[in-house]
Amino acid sequence: MSRTTPDFVLLSGNSHPDFSQKIASRLNTRLGNCSIYHTSNRESLVDIAESVRGRDVFIIQTGTKDVNNNMMEALIMAYACKTSSANKIVGVIPYLPYSKQCRMRKRGCIVSKLLAKMMCRAGFTQIITIDLHSKEVQGFFDVPVDNLRASPFLLQYIQESIIDYKNAVIVAKEPGTAKKATSFAQLLGLAIAVLHGQKPKTGDSDEVDGRCSPPASESSSITAIDIGLDLIPPLPVVEKPPITLVGDVNGRVAIMVDDMIDDVRQFVSAAEVLQEKGAKKIYVLATHGLLSSDAPHLIENSPIDEVVVTNTVPHEVQKMQCPKIKTIDISALLAEAIRRIHNKESMSYLFRNVALED
Repeated sequence: MSRTTPDFVLLSGNSHPDFSQKIASRLNTRLGNCSIYHTSNRESLVDIAESVRGRDVFIIQTGTKDVNNNMMEALIMAYACKTSSANKIVGVIPYLPYSKQCRMRKRGCIVSKLLAKMMCRAGFTQIITIDLHSKEVQGFFDVPVDNLRASPFLLQYIQESIIDYKNAVIVAKEPGTAKKATSFAQLLGLAIAVLHGQKPKTGDSDEVDGRCSPPASESSSITAIDIGLDLIPPLPVVEKPPITLVGDVNGRVAIMVDDMIDDVRQFVSAAEVLQEKGAKKIYVLATHGLLSSDAPHLIENSPIDEVVVTNTVPHEVQKMQCPKIKTIDISALLAEAIRRIHNKESMSYLFRNVALED
């Protein structure tokens, strides 16, 4: 890679400065001079102290526990570059927040679409991210979105760091992650197991929320018309089924894979079932290690032997609390993506060995 000074600018937000510095080092350049600070009333201020006119700008910012400040900083930085006549404004957002809120639930809204519209209006001309929770989120943007994969790094870790991995089983902690687990199993030539019967997600229940049909006649001026509501068959009551395992893990290494690990209770429950079924070691591999709340404590006291995540999200504090947490550096992936976009090269090389996930 050439060591000449590149004609692009790397700007970093406050979310993960160490990760931004690693990307800059791999590109043999420095981070642009940009100051981001907050006033006494928590407003964000951005000061870009170098010219971006006519240059490609790459804004590195990821989602953390302070997600709203993270995204507001990114929006202000993009708008500052847009009004300063930057050529391209590419958002390098390893973990895109609100990607789980991509479906309509009752009286809510599709928040990931709102965020996408805000980012496009702020000035972003392209987005680079890694392992979106739902690939459909790409359709919410009016600009190109490169959804890169961390699976090659995770696969390499399995092959190099898990002893006797050929005797392992790839486990999906719920049917929704079976597709990703199947991809890993096919690429490694391993068997697959699926856990079924987890607790329904919050918001899926049909509790009373104020909607009443037909309306009560004593509180309405409109007379309720009886059209035979009793003829509509009622929906069955959703009951939590017992957790069952489809597949054999007895005497084998169990490897759970997912796109993110945030609230670890479901992983811990799955690990307890795998231990009961005879798994000799249990690993959890995920791209984004959010590890919220008391996740380190729960992992430390669980049957899980190791949790492996990438450094898309800062989790150094959690690692100090739980030595079971390991980190894989994937800054090289984003550095190569930045180089290729700036040089107008094909991105297809970065999607090798991941076609089975689509």
